[in-house]
Amino acid sequence: MSNEVHSLHVFFIPFLAYGHFIPTVDMAKIFAEKGVKVTIITTPLNAPFITKTIGKAKTTSNMIHVQTIELPCAEAGLPNGCENTNSITSGALFPAFFKACGLLQDPFEQLLLEQRPNCVVADVMFPWATNSAAKFGVLSLVYDGTSFFSICANECIRLYEPYKNVTSDSEPFVIPNLPGEIKMTRMQVSPHVMSDESPGVTKLLEEARESELKSYGMVVNSFYELETVYADHLRKVLGRRSWHIGPMFLSNRVKEAKAHRGTEASHDEHDHEYLKWLDTKKPNSVVYVCFGTTTKLTNSQLRDIATGLEASGEQFIWVVRTSKEDGVEWLPDKFEEKMEGKGLIIRGWAPQGLILEHEAIGAFVTHCGWNSILEGVVAGVPMVTWPIAYEQFFNEKLVTEILKVGVPIGAKKWAAGVGDTVKWEAVEKAVKRIMSGEEADEMRNKAKVLSQLAGEAVEEGGSSYSDFNALLAELGSLTNQNK
Repeated sequence: MSNEVHSLHVFFIPFLAYGHFIPTVDMAKIFAEKGVKVTIITTPLNAPFITKTIGKAKTTSNMIHVQTIELPCAEAGLPNGCENTNSITSGALFPAFFKACGLLQDPFEQLLLEQRPNCVVADVMFPWATNSAAKFGVLSLVYDGTSFFSICANECIRLYEPYKNVTSDSEPFVIPNLPGEIKMTRMQVSPHVMSDESPGVTKLLEEARESELKSYGMVVNSFYELETVYADHLRKVLGRRSWHIGPMFLSNRVKEAKAHRGTEASHDEHDHEYLKWLDTKKPNSVVYVCFGTTTKLTNSQLRDIATGLEASGEQFIWVVRTSKEDGVEWLPDKFEEKMEGKGLIIRGWAPQGLILEHEAIGAFVTHCGWNSILEGVVAGVPMVTWPIAYEQFFNEKLVTEILKVGVPIGAKKWAAGVGDTVKWEAVEKAVKRIMSGEEADEMRNKAKVLSQLAGEAVEEGGSSYSDFNALLAELGSLTNQNK
């Protein structure tokens, strides 16, 4: 890398949620490995998690600094200690949380004034950061945290409003100007896109779009071979400058680094327990079930998953995000006794990357968050898709209809936090379909090909490796011009 790149200083400001912290740290490491000085801006209570996620890799840790700014909880009417989405116990607190996030702008601008970085990489949920960078003449990039497909689909729905041309919430419409004849229903689209009933959220989405347009461009955690048509569509048809630099977590090649990509401090003994259990199983014989860090399913949904898994006859590892106070009343009677040796329930956090890459894992039941989808792709595992909210119904379409490496479980309704109710019979049917038969073999073979392409993309000369180097060269050149 040239001296221009080595003299770069880049600020990263991730949204205050674990699903945003982890890929931001992965991205920061990629920059640091090229000799770029990196500063990650966060709040005091989130700093230890970010520091732990950075780890101790000699090549990068010296180049990555964590800088804290105070989240003005009291000023926003938010209880102290609510510094990320996982610490929020009630949906009623979210308006205050977003207000507090907006109040980070002043201390962030103070840091810009003091340190004068060459570039800001701002999470799309912090649209004000792009304006702040512009105020000080600093280049800005936006990180959206999802797929090219999702970004394109969302923009085409916003531009053409096809949901206005149907007569009911369940009537399908085709997303205009999007390759692939993709059909959705109103129920699967964020209500914030279709109405302004929540003016605060609608305003944030509009500001996010404006910040994308004002910024120099977007960085996308994907690779060209995965969504070629949609990467081209974003750039050539929708006119967005963008770079694919993923899968970013492949920078964490060391096994220990993968194991610590989570929310808890020390899980080593448990990690080994789970992996030892998997070591006793045949290849492709276990279903992995996990719904991300923020989904809280109801007791009846959990019971249906348990009943469906048992009825499928398949072995499973199931990660359940319930607190200890919840007890086990949601499980069918004597479920764990009956499933001993056949099914393993993990309460809390699990080393998802390591579990998915174990040869015993044959399928992944997922909520379709983009981080999870990418981990499934990298592991070469076919998926059962159960989208909950946000952009997850778009990601389901990519997995099941475009890539054809998954089957939908039948979730039909966007519902933040808890998702749509899916009966146990649907769980049984989808799990059986993904685990055995000719169709399952075809999906598994396609998934293995994508896994190989993902690895090649980040290797020297690969599509993401090359696109990232092109981005760095451009940043270095622009910085030199502005001196």
